[in-house]
Amino acid sequence: MNQPSSRRGAAGVAVAATIGNMVGITPAVSATFGVFLVPIATDFGWARATVSGVFGLIALVSAITYPIVGRLMDRYGSRKLLIGGNLLLAGSIALLALSTQNVLLFYLLFGLVGLAGSIPSTAMFCKVVSNWFDETRGLMLGVTAGIGNGVGATIMPIVAGLLLGVVGWRGSFVAIGGIVLAVGFPTLFLLIRDAPRPAVAHPVQLEGMSLSQAARTRPFWIMLAAVAAGGGGMTAVFTHVVPMLTDHGVSVGEATMIIAIFALVAAGWQIVTGWTLDRLRTPRVVMPMYLSAIVGLSLLEFGHGTPTLVLAGVLLGIGLGAEYGALPYFISRYFGLRCYGSITGALYAVVIFVQGITPGLMDVGFGATGSYAMPTLAIGAALIVGAALLSLLPPLEMLTVRETALRGVRAVA
Repeated sequence: MNQPSSRRGAAGVAVAATIGNMVGITPAVSATFGVFLVPIATDFGWARATVSGVFGLIALVSAITYPIVGRLMDRYGSRKLLIGGNLLLAGSIALLALSTQNVLLFYLLFGLVGLAGSIPSTAMFCKVVSNWFDETRGLMLGVTAGIGNGVGATIMPIVAGLLLGVVGWRGSFVAIGGIVLAVGFPTLFLLIRDAPRPAVAHPVQLEGMSLSQAARTRPFWIMLAAVAAGGGGMTAVFTHVVPMLTDHGVSVGEATMIIAIFALVAAGWQIVTGWTLDRLRTPRVVMPMYLSAIVGLSLLEFGHGTPTLVLAGVLLGIGLGAEYGALPYFISRYFGLRCYGSITGALYAVVIFVQGITPGLMDVGFGATGSYAMPTLAIGAALIVGAALLSLLPPLEMLTVRETALRGVRAVA
């Protein structure tokens, strides 16, 4: 990384990963879904749970696809897959305009979005960034994922809200697909690169554990459960900010502003999380961040007045930013880079599956009780469990040395 060409390459990758995340499935689909949820349900005469249930299908498809994509990137590199994935994601989002009252078709189209979106995903961009950066890995993971997803998730709902009033939700999906293509493709084509390796090196000589070795460690399962609990709950809330607030009489414009605050704070806090982990090297710094989200969640559902809702958005953003910022860093430090794609794919498959189920469950709770109060309490309990599990993780450096020594594999410290 001392050569000027390497520094330029690293800078280009950081820019490409940031912009790639900005137009990934989280900003383009998850962040805008709350804007389209009620209009789609109204047009088709469906319950909200029927509409938001597509996240369960996306999650199932992603759970199957993530490990495959990760393994392919470990073996063949990331550049071509990320570029091709951007094209597929843009096209699949535009195809959502073809949705009809046929539930099977509606779910099939969103299944294609899940398949395409798992390729140019945050998890896969994290693999590229981790290969290019070492000492500042936590910071750069936070910058690329945080700024990318945060800015994207801030802008996309605003764009969706503006488009909805002009071209309806069908035209909005076509326009969002066009934005994903126009912004993402040229950037990735020009800047994304796989990290250079010595000419004599072979991919298996990269340092770290295999997926099977990582899965035999206690931190692998603690990490999976903690992040799935936190990420699943936070994603459900993020996709329901608009309906939660409008049900309490808050205007769509103010509710969209809370989403923007939520997303912006999440973006900035990923950088804070990465910077902090680079220096303190302990997973326990993430615990209070998880717990702050519980307060934010309570304020969102039970609070009143703009200042209270703004504070709710800030606290929820801290929780989401911590979850997004910590997982890729933990993976690279605990298990190394040799099979980072495969390990990331396996972990994110479960996390994404949980994230896909929880929005639908939240609407099931709404359908049964007429409010989001009970689902809110359940998500709060899940966040407490996630924070408690993080306290069981060992110091980052300790596991890297001890576990890899037992297996005869030398991981990056």
